[in-house]
Amino acid sequence: MSGAQPDLPGRVAGVLAGRHAFVTGGGSGIGAAIALAFAGAGAAVTIVGRRPQPLERLAAQSERIRTGILDVGDEAMTEDVMHAAAQAAGAIDILIANAGIAETLPIGKADLAFWRRTMTTNLDGAYISMRTALPGMVASGWGRIVAIASVAGQKGVARGTAYCASKHGLIGLCRALAEETLTTGVTVNALCPGFVRTPIVERSVDNIVSKTGRSPEEALNALAGMNPNGRLVEPEEVAAAALYLCGADTGSVTGQTLQIAGGHV
Repeated sequence: MSGAQPDLPGRVAGVLAGRHAFVTGGGSGIGAAIALAFAGAGAAVTIVGRRPQPLERLAAQSERIRTGILDVGDEAMTEDVMHAAAQAAGAIDILIANAGIAETLPIGKADLAFWRRTMTTNLDGAYISMRTALPGMVASGWGRIVAIASVAGQKGVARGTAYCASKHGLIGLCRALAEETLTTGVTVNALCPGFVRTPIVERSVDNIVSKTGRSPEEALNALAGMNPNGRLVEPEEVAAAALYLCGADTGSVTGQTLQIAGGHV
């Protein structure tokens, strides 16, 4: 691993020095922005995902970033990879449960396999990784768990029954685990972004173009317009919120859902 650490907006040098952050879905989008921000703040960072190439490209930008291959829906694999990461870089102090998929279909076309695939990645994966990371955090008396949910976890979205249900469930998981860990030094919170400038949104643009005949610019503007402030959220804005929640002075911030969504209420 090599390369200079980028000067990211909101970077706070050293605030996470000595901490080990484990980021699922860390090769692109929100996960990548969080990994770079946390490395810039002094943490050792392990990023995992199913595709090695994006992970390796990101790790080349910071000597503090390690990589691992992981399908978060695989329980045994998750436990093995997280234990190996702890052996390599120290106990996991921070878990960013970011891995997710955002496929949408009207319910009449969404079979049970579609539903289960969404739940496995978006909800089961977060549950397994939280359960695996938690004992070490409790033993040390300090830990931060942040799940990347969505505004779709707080309201309904047409064609998004499986996605909305998974994100509602993720917020409920965080709230329940926050109650369970109140006296342990561990906090558990959820971030709820609106439409973020990520590969998922890029695929949504392509889908709109292919189905409606709109231009890419028109499709992108339509998605940006779904955020009340009329623009896409930048991944670095979500990373800054995650960095705040994982700081030393946020031990009383737990069980919360923080929107980064341009004014959604």
